[in-house]
Amino acid sequence: MNIQGLYQSIHWTRSLLAAKLEGTQESFLWDGDDIPPEPSQLKALSQLFNLTEFEEQVILLCAGVAIDPQFNQLCAQLNGNEKSPYPTLALALATLPDAEWRILSPQSPLNHWQLIDIAPHHTPTQAPISLDRRILCYLLGEPAFDEKLSDFIEPLPQFNDALAPSYVAIAEQLLQAWTTPNRDHPFLVQLCGTERRAKIAIAQAICNHLNLKLYAIDGHALPTNTHELKQLARRWQREALLSDAVLFIEAEDLTKAEQAEMLRQWVHQLKTLAILSSEQRQHFPKLACLTLDIPTLLQPEKRHLWEIYLGDRAAELNGQLDPLIAQFNLSNHVIQAACASMQGIPTEHLPEQLWQHCRNQARPQLEHLAQRIPCTASWDELILPQREKAILHNIATQVQHRSRVYEQWGFSAKSSRGLGITALFAGASGTGKTMAAEVLAREFNLDLYRIDLSAVSSKYIGETEKNLRKIFDAAESGGAVLLFDEADALFGKRTQVKDSHDRHANLEVSYLLQRMEAYQGLAILTTNLKDSLDQAFLRRLRFIINFPYPKKDSRSEIWARIFPTQTPTRGLNYELLGQLDMAGGNIRSIALNSAFIAAAANEPIMMRHILEAAKAECSKIGRSLSRDEVAYWLD
Repeated sequence: MNIQGLYQSIHWTRSLLAAKLEGTQESFLWDGDDIPPEPSQLKALSQLFNLTEFEEQVILLCAGVAIDPQFNQLCAQLNGNEKSPYPTLALALATLPDAEWRILSPQSPLNHWQLIDIAPHHTPTQAPISLDRRILCYLLGEPAFDEKLSDFIEPLPQFNDALAPSYVAIAEQLLQAWTTPNRDHPFLVQLCGTERRAKIAIAQAICNHLNLKLYAIDGHALPTNTHELKQLARRWQREALLSDAVLFIEAEDLTKAEQAEMLRQWVHQLKTLAILSSEQRQHFPKLACLTLDIPTLLQPEKRHLWEIYLGDRAAELNGQLDPLIAQFNLSNHVIQAACASMQGIPTEHLPEQLWQHCRNQARPQLEHLAQRIPCTASWDELILPQREKAILHNIATQVQHRSRVYEQWGFSAKSSRGLGITALFAGASGTGKTMAAEVLAREFNLDLYRIDLSAVSSKYIGETEKNLRKIFDAAESGGAVLLFDEADALFGKRTQVKDSHDRHANLEVSYLLQRMEAYQGLAILTTNLKDSLDQAFLRRLRFIINFPYPKKDSRSEIWARIFPTQTPTRGLNYELLGQLDMAGGNIRSIALNSAFIAAAANEPIMMRHILEAAKAECSKIGRSLSRDEVAYWLD
C-alpha cells in the first residue's frame, strides 16, 4: 500500500515537472483534486526530521529520478541541457511549489541529516542532487542499514538468556527511565560491572519489550578525529530514528586518555537512546545519565538457573549441586552451556564432569595474567608442625563450609565485608609455602595460580591497582586459588605520608586487601619477611601461618618422602640425611640432582650421589658443607 502511494506521489511530481515545461504549472497546481495523499513512509520521514512541504517535494523529486526513468529526460529539458539529466537545487527552487531558500543552508534537515546527496560543484545550486540510498529504502519500506556505519556498528546477536530476579529489577528501572524520558535529552543508561553478557541480556529484554532494535559499537573503534566522530554520530542518530534502534556502547578497559575523551564527546553528541557498558563508572558532566550496577547472581538465583538448565538431571546430582554453586560464580549463559555439555554423561560421572567443566571456565581468563601451578602435593608430603598443619586444615574447613555459614546461616546478609577467605603464609624460602597452597588447591580440586606481586606493582600511580583489578576480575568465577607471591614488594611498613607516592603506596595495599576480602575463592599471600609487614594490614587477614625452618627430625621426614616410590635407591639413611641443614626446597633440588647423577652412572641413588648433589647445592647458594652435616654418611 505504501509503494502504491509513493508511486502516485512520484507520478504527481512528474506531472508537475511536465506542466512546468509546458507552461501550465499554475493551472496544474490549482487543480487540488489531482494531489495524491501523502505516502505513509514519507509522512513518517517528515515527522522524524521536521521537514517542510517543500522539502518533502524535493525528496519526491529525487525519489522519482531513482525510480522513474522518465524523470531524467524531464530534468534535462528543464535544465536546458541534454548533458544534465538530473535534478539540482536550482531546478527544485524554480519548479516546486512553496520553494524555500533555507534548503541551501547546511543546517537545513535535508543537509544536516544527509537525506540527499549533493555532488561536488563550484556552484552549489547547479550540483546534481540524489536521494541517499538508505532514505530511498526507507521510503520503499525495505529493511536496510546505513552502509557507512557498518565498519563501526553492528547488530547484537539475540540471546535467549532467562533474566534472574535481580536483573529483572534493573531492567524495570531502565524501562521506567525510557518510558518517561527527559524532553530535552533522552536518558543515557550506564550499566556497570564485569557481567557483559548479563548487560546485553538486560538491554535485549528492554528492546524486545519496546519493539526496538539493538546495535553495538566498540568504544575502542571510535574515530580519533573530532570531525569524523561528529559525522559518525550524526549518521547513527539518523539510523536510530529510521530503525527505532538503541546503541549499546561497549566501553570496557578504555585505558588511553584519547579513547576516554572520544567516548565523552560521543555520548554528549548522541540525542537518541543509548546504553553504555563499562566495568567502572564513567562521569559525564551536564548529561542526563542513569547509572545501574550489575551485581553477580545471588546463590538462590544461581541454584534456580542450574535447576532450570539441568531439568530432571538436577535430582541426579544427589546434593552435589551445593558445593558447585558455592565455589563457582558463573553467569547465566555459562551455566546454560555447562548443562548443555552434560548431555549423554552417565549419572555416576555427572558431578565430577560438571565440576571440571566449571573449573575450566576460569582458565582462559587467567592464563595470560598469572602462572598456573600443577598441584601434585598431598597432605602426607607436607611436613609441618602440628599447630601450623591444624591451621591449614581449618582453612580447608572454612572453604568447604562457607556456603552454609554465609548463605544458609545468614552471615552474608549481616555484613558483606570480610567474607573472603584470606591467608598469609610467612617463612623463609623453601619452607613449604607454595606446597601448602598446592595441597589446599588439590583438596578442593581447583587450579592454583601464582601472581608475582613484584611484577604486578608499578612505580606509576594507579598502574598497580589496574593490574590487580584485571587479575581479580578474571578470577571472579571463583574457580581458582590465588597465590600472591613476594608480598614484601607491596606490604612494607606503612610509611608516613609525605607526598602523593606515599599515600598511593598505602592505597595499593588497601586495594589488594579489599579485593582479597571480597574474592569468592581462597586468596593467599606469601612473604619471607613477616616482621616487615604493618600490623594494621595483618589484622585484615583471616589466617596467618608461620612456616618454620625445618629441624633435624622434620628434615629426616622430608628425606623419607622426597623420592617417588618407583625411584631405585640403596642404603639411604634418612636420619643421617636429616643432619643436612637445608630447607625443604633445597632438599627437593638435591634429591632431583642426585637422581640425575645416579642415572648417569646407571646406579640406584645412594648416599654418595646425594653428597655430590649437596655439595653442588651449597656452592649454588654460597655456603660450605660442614663436617657435622655429612658425618658418617659414607661409613
